[in-house]
Amino acid sequence: MDFQAIYSGHYPKIVRYLARTVGEAEAEDVAQEVFVKVHAALDSFRGESKLSTWIYRIATNAAMDHLRSRAAKHGRNFELVHEGEDGEAALRDDKPAPDEFLIRKDMNQCIQGIVENLPENYRAVLVLSDLEGLTNAEIGEVLGISLETVKIRLHRGRVRLKKELETQCRFYHDDRNELACDRKVILKL
Repeated sequence: MDFQAIYSGHYPKIVRYLARTVGEAEAEDVAQEVFVKVHAALDSFRGESKLSTWIYRIATNAAMDHLRSRAAKHGRNFELVHEGEDGEAALRDDKPAPDEFLIRKDMNQCIQGIVENLPENYRAVLVLSDLEGLTNAEIGEVLGISLETVKIRLHRGRVRLKKELETQCRFYHDDRNELACDRKVILKL
């Protein structure tokens, strides 16, 4: 297998996945670690799963290692939750005004912060399913868990995400009738 072709074909997807898992600031570094491991183990890839599934598995393990290391450095426990087993597009100018851009950026950072604070078990399945588009079966292969466990974690993760979003955000429709949110201000007395 040609490593350069593998790297150029998968690197952008892995960086995007890692940015959602470990944060944008560290995604490139962790992605480099992933592809060093992919290169070193490429000869041992047996083809029992798709190549992309194998690479996502390596990326997930590297992300978890990185998150554990980061949590240990900051004196925090790494929280794990245990449970049982191209269509055509119409062209239009959607470029937001500068103030809308800043509002959307703040909104995205807020939501990303909430996702990053979910337990790793939930965050991993949510990112792989909802943001990377993997099937439940592929997620099970990547994470080394059963299909039922994937479904349970997806459901529980979405419930927890919804609860956190409702607690921390006020949702409304903006001038374009697009869903938007503002952070709720919570005063502690």
